[in-house]
Amino acid sequence: MSMIQHTERLLGESPSFMEVLDLVSQVAPLSKPVLIVGERGTGKELIASRLHYLSQRWDQEYLKMNCAAISETLLETELFGHEAGAFTGASKMHRGRFERADRGSLFLDELANTSAQVQEKLLRIIEYGEFERVGGNRTLTADVRLIAATNEDLPSLARRGKFREDLLDRLAFDVITLPPLRARPEDIPILAEHFAVNMAMELEREYFPGFTNAAQEALQRYHWPGNIRELKNTVERSVYRSGSPDAAVDLISIDPFESEFRPVRTNEAKTTGEETVPEPESGTDTPLPTGNDFPIDFKNSVREYEINLLNKALTKSQFNQRKTAELLGVTYHQLRGYLKKYHLSGN
Repeated sequence: MSMIQHTERLLGESPSFMEVLDLVSQVAPLSKPVLIVGERGTGKELIASRLHYLSQRWDQEYLKMNCAAISETLLETELFGHEAGAFTGASKMHRGRFERADRGSLFLDELANTSAQVQEKLLRIIEYGEFERVGGNRTLTADVRLIAATNEDLPSLARRGKFREDLLDRLAFDVITLPPLRARPEDIPILAEHFAVNMAMELEREYFPGFTNAAQEALQRYHWPGNIRELKNTVERSVYRSGSPDAAVDLISIDPFESEFRPVRTNEAKTTGEETVPEPESGTDTPLPTGNDFPIDFKNSVREYEINLLNKALTKSQFNQRKTAELLGVTYHQLRGYLKKYHLSGN
C-alpha cells in the first residue's frame, strides 16, 4: 500500500494535533524505538503507520500485533517464533514477527499486557537485536524498528513493579502522547464530515447533505470518552438512521442502547469482603475503588473523577459555565481553570 493510503485518515487542524504530526515527522526517519501513548480510540495505530511510512524503511515489512488479543503462551511464539517440537502441536518451525519484520518495522499495541518473560526478551532484542526462537538455542538477529503503544501510564506501572523499568527506558527514546478528542474541539466537525461522507458513499447516496445546527451543537457538547472511534461510530449510525438522504442529519445517535424498553437493573448490591458496594448503572462512571481494589494509580483516579464530575455538571447546566460553577461550589474562575487543565470544552 502507498504512504498516502496510510496517512489520509489523520485529519485535524487543532494545535495539539499539529504538534503531534510535527513530532512524528521529526522522529520517523530514525531507527529508534518510539512509544505512543493515548486513550482508547485516539488513533495510535494510524500514528504508528505514519511513523513507518515516513521512515526509510517504508518499502520493507510493516507488521502489527495487539498484545492484548493473544494469550501469554502464544504471544512469545508469535513474537519470536518457535522450533519444530518446541511444544505439543509444534510440528514445524515458525518464524516470529521480529524475524519476519527484519529491516522493517513492528508495531506492538497494548504493550502493558505483556508478561515479565516477554518483556525481558523485548529488552534484549531492542538492546542487541538478538533473540532465540522458543525451544531453540541458536541466537538469531533482526534489525527491526519497534513502535509500541499503550493506553496505560507505564511509568506508574514500572514504579509498582508491573512493568520493567529498564525496558521502559529503552522504549521511551521518544514518547508521542496523543491528545483526546475533547482537547481537539475544532477537529470534531472535520472528522464528523469525513465519516459522514464515507458513510453516505457506503449507503450509495449521491451526496451528504450536512448536519443541522442542532446536530453540530450535539457533536460539540459531548465529551467523547471513546474519542475518534466513538465519533466515527456515532456519525455513521446517525447518517444511516436519518430518514431522508436529501435532508441534513438532525438527530445524533450517541447511545445505541438508548430505548424505553432497555432492561433496568435491580438495586441489588455487590458484597465484596467487608464492604457493600452498589452496582453501578449502565453508562455511569466507574465506582470509587474499594479496599480490595488497591493498589491504584491515585493521580489518574483523581483526574478521572474530577473530569466525570465536570462533565456531569456541564451537561446538567446545559454548558452554562456560571451555572456549572454554582453546581460544583466553585468560583467561575476556578471552573475555567479546571476546564483548561483537562482540556474540556465548556462551550
